[in-house]
Amino acid sequence: MTPTNHVCFKDFDLQQMSMALQFAETLRCRQRAGDAIRHITMSSENPDSVGTPGVSSPSSSYNWKKRRI
Repeated sequence: MTPTNHVCFKDFDLQQMSMALQFAETLRCRQRAGDAIRHITMSSENPDSVGTPGVSSPSSSYNWKKRRI
C-alpha cells in the first residue's frame, strides 16, 4: 500500500442521503481492497443555523452558573 495525498470527497444535497451512504461504502470497499484511504466520515451542517459556527461569546443577558450538589 502506497500512501498518497489524494483527498476523496463529495458534496451532497440534503435529500441525497442514499447517494452519500453509497459513496461512503464505495470508499470503504476501496479501503478493504488496499487503497490508501485512511479516514471515512460523513458530516452535515444545519442550513437553518442562526449563529456563527463554533464557539461565540454569549450575550450580556446570558447568566450561567455551575451549581454543585
